[in-house]
Amino acid sequence: MSTVYSVEVPDAPTIPGEGKPRRNPFFDELLKHPPGVTTLWENFLHGLKESDGGNFLGHRPIENGVAQPYVWQTYPEVETRVINLGSGLRKLGLKPLSRLGLFMLNCPEWTLSELASYLHNFTTVPLYETLGIEAIDHIINETSMEYVITSHAKAQYLLNEKESLPTLHTIIVVDHIDQNLIEYGKSLNVQVVDFLKVEDEGSQNRVKPETVKPDDIATICYTSGTTGLPKGAILTHSNFVALVASLTSLAEKGKFFDVSKNDVHISYLPLAHVYERCNQAVMVYSGAAIGFYQGDTLKLLDDIAELKPTIFISVPRLLNRVYDKVLAGVKAKGGVAEWTFNSAYKQKKALLSRGIVNHWLWDRMVFAPVRARLGGRIRAILSGSAPISPDVLDFLRICFSADVYEGYGQTENAACVTISTYGDTVSGHVGGPQPCVEVKLVDVRDMGYTSQDKPFPRGEICVRGYSVFREYYKNPEKTEETLDKDGWCHTGDIGLWDSNGRLIIIDRYKNIFKLAQGEYIAPEKIESIYQKHELVSQVFVHGDSLQASLVGIIIPDSEALLGWARKNGFADKSYKELCEEPKVKNYILQTITKFGKEHDLKGFENIKNIYLSPEPFSVENDLLTPTFKMKRHQAQKHFARQIEIMYFEIS
Repeated sequence: MSTVYSVEVPDAPTIPGEGKPRRNPFFDELLKHPPGVTTLWENFLHGLKESDGGNFLGHRPIENGVAQPYVWQTYPEVETRVINLGSGLRKLGLKPLSRLGLFMLNCPEWTLSELASYLHNFTTVPLYETLGIEAIDHIINETSMEYVITSHAKAQYLLNEKESLPTLHTIIVVDHIDQNLIEYGKSLNVQVVDFLKVEDEGSQNRVKPETVKPDDIATICYTSGTTGLPKGAILTHSNFVALVASLTSLAEKGKFFDVSKNDVHISYLPLAHVYERCNQAVMVYSGAAIGFYQGDTLKLLDDIAELKPTIFISVPRLLNRVYDKVLAGVKAKGGVAEWTFNSAYKQKKALLSRGIVNHWLWDRMVFAPVRARLGGRIRAILSGSAPISPDVLDFLRICFSADVYEGYGQTENAACVTISTYGDTVSGHVGGPQPCVEVKLVDVRDMGYTSQDKPFPRGEICVRGYSVFREYYKNPEKTEETLDKDGWCHTGDIGLWDSNGRLIIIDRYKNIFKLAQGEYIAPEKIESIYQKHELVSQVFVHGDSLQASLVGIIIPDSEALLGWARKNGFADKSYKELCEEPKVKNYILQTITKFGKEHDLKGFENIKNIYLSPEPFSVENDLLTPTFKMKRHQAQKHFARQIEIMYFEIS
């Protein structure tokens, strides 16, 4: 008898145009929080007890440019520092419920600052450079932010922007601080303070912690909109501890990996995003150790080799890289080595259908060097943030002999919608609902997806429950678009329920999507920039969530292209022939890439390959609506072959 991963909610009404809500089958009611843990500070206190005084936060000191072995702070040591830091921030004038900006790479000071905020009821607001200057200014100003904890380099960045940041008056620097920076701050009426001095001040002037309630705001996490400025999702303490309750309760039932004080997690995914903050909340609850990377992803494998983590939580972009490198290395060896690897791989893949990820011989003979790439101790791997190829999931199970899970969630639901479970080695789905939420599919008739589809119901994924955000900060219009009157969060993703009640993501409803590395893309914004160039008449930007880059269909401006051709040795070619000429394609690609950078497109927003089409998008060929808007779904189908070729060319 096959396992069922979701069940319809008993007595749920039948509503036309949508399927019935589904819940996790292993729990009778939605889980709200772990026993005795209703806030993130209580979450830390639980971990403090579980840790038995063990290691908590580790980092690698850099001496003469060389990373040294990890240096650790224990849970009790961190508790003392957090109490001191919280008191110090209060003495600086930071009040409960005020916004505290966190603007730095992952490091122990980030977690110390976050825990101090949970103790004194500050609201953290992450900032990150990839948003761009305009977005950072917007976040600081919209939240009336007065205090930011940051690094020296980013402190300089903020001071340079001070004219646009009227509320900012105190910057706490976590690494090194010099007199020049302090004086620069003074000249702008900004107090620049050393992080350790704030701690020291707090140790001498303890301030009574604030009482924090479950529904108090833990963070305002800004996420990209379809166009324009980012919007801030308000997430409460209750949202985060609901996720902790879900995963730890699944583990207790043997449906997920169980985290303990003996586990080690490497923190390199950005703490400015919800995904890694949720990961850390689960680690903290169980008293596990967290080692931070150096801050350079190019040196991540070196950090992993030194740390030897037991749990590896990642995103498809990095896991795809491991997959590509291993298989390329096998192919380069050739001969007997390649034959042996492929034979062992084939045998272990056959075992996956029976839920088996270990093999007594091949794990020692063939796959041990692969496991060593991630330190050799990995027992569980979790992929999230964006969809991952089934082939890569199979590869991870085979080569690392580890339990591999895939999760699905968003900022707006504290990264918590569905999760695959222990023993399920079938790839291509994201599991059943987390125990703290219920999920339903709503018809999207203009795309042909309905809850009555056969063999499987399809529709927009909607989620309701304890992990769902409260609202977008100061943005009722966007809140109303995402949260309906019954509390359902409309994700914009299209899914289907398979025969076992697992969710499969098949499409995107809203005109925004993620690339494989988890970056949000607003294609219309990119298209509007490219279309400003004289060589571009029309453009369709496409992204595949299993790919790390964008491609595009471009309709060149015929007059501009023919004029360029006459001056560059292509005068004898027609417009259609020019569109087929590789040198013309390469020239246009290089030109618009440069143009995009000049117009502030980030690296991941620039398209990496193009197809030149001589046929304009029109109402007649069903690529434009009667009001001349791009029919994205139709364009994707129309150019499916060209899109496949473009990705093959850049792979």
